[in-house]
Amino acid sequence: MSRRSLHTPAPDAASLRARIDRARGAAADANTDALLIAPGSDLRYLIGQAGGSFERLTTLVIPAAGDGVPALVLPKLEAPGYADVPTDELGVDVLTWVDGEDPYRLVAGRLGKPGRVAVSDTMAALHVLGLRDTVGGEQRLAGPILRELRMRKDATEIAGLRKAGQAIDRVHARMGEWLRAGRTEAEVGADIAAAIVEEGHTAAEFVIVGSGPNGASPHHDVSDRVIERGDIVVVDIGGPIPEGYNSDSTRTYAVGEPRDADVAGTYEVLQRAQHAAVAAVRPGISAQDVDAAARDVIAEAGFGEYFIHRTGHGIGLDVHEEPYIVGGNDLPLEPGMAFSVEPGIYQAGRWGARIEDIVVVTSDGVEPLNARPHELVVLDS
Repeated sequence: MSRRSLHTPAPDAASLRARIDRARGAAADANTDALLIAPGSDLRYLIGQAGGSFERLTTLVIPAAGDGVPALVLPKLEAPGYADVPTDELGVDVLTWVDGEDPYRLVAGRLGKPGRVAVSDTMAALHVLGLRDTVGGEQRLAGPILRELRMRKDATEIAGLRKAGQAIDRVHARMGEWLRAGRTEAEVGADIAAAIVEEGHTAAEFVIVGSGPNGASPHHDVSDRVIERGDIVVVDIGGPIPEGYNSDSTRTYAVGEPRDADVAGTYEVLQRAQHAAVAAVRPGISAQDVDAAARDVIAEAGFGEYFIHRTGHGIGLDVHEEPYIVGGNDLPLEPGMAFSVEPGIYQAGRWGARIEDIVVVTSDGVEPLNARPHELVVLDS
């Protein structure tokens, strides 16, 4: 049996209990009798441990405010992995079960006959169906309820994101150690992944090294393509720090002087677009208006068809979470919301470029959490 370590730094018990209380209130406001939270980032947000998703049911049962005491239901053999969870201080009962017992009936006994329950968005179908058949009641997703809590980061969470941003900046600062002509994207990516851990992350969650025409594919990974002198290279990297919060930062590099004459002018447009979007961030402005701030600059310069994704995504315990900075999202931004600002210009078959910072909405504006220069960095080939 193998799994990532459960023993990583967590918020203090008072902060976690406040989150559980807010979740109970949010469930009541949503006319939902209980939340059933599976292992993952939602569980970590609420009790400080993410756990793991296996064939045996583990779930945090959170009755709506006024409807009973929360309970952590888990296999007895998994209980040692949760030994650091301060359940007494959180006001959470622990209910264990062993193979041969029916854990769904354990949950049902705790809840009685609920009219509506909300299950984690990522709960395995095995458990969703087992709970439906045994607990009863109308099922819905818990994500829309919990995202209202998780979108607004507290000071501890922002400190974690700030630490993650500084760690990934240190990796970008070292790019000249690895990125050069004659090496494959995969070779460069392996060195970057090792450096991500060296600089304070627990893992490299993703490493994109898109050289030449591969840089025009926003979700390119790495390949055996040999990097050539004159290539433009998109490097998008990130991962979690021990506190669980993630980094995500993209910079674009040139290996020697760019071979294409249009690079300087096109990249200058991208810089202006990214700056305009960051400058637009403040409380009260909508997510779609930040997207438009970047998109309008790129479109006015004639590159609108080459900007083929949203401007940003929320970040925290997950790399991608609410709020999404995209057209059609009229959500007003509030202090504590954290997200990426990452416009790109992608010319298929030629080259691409992206600039990405994580930012946090403050009481009167915005705080960027990445500090590496936005200029096209020309590395010795």
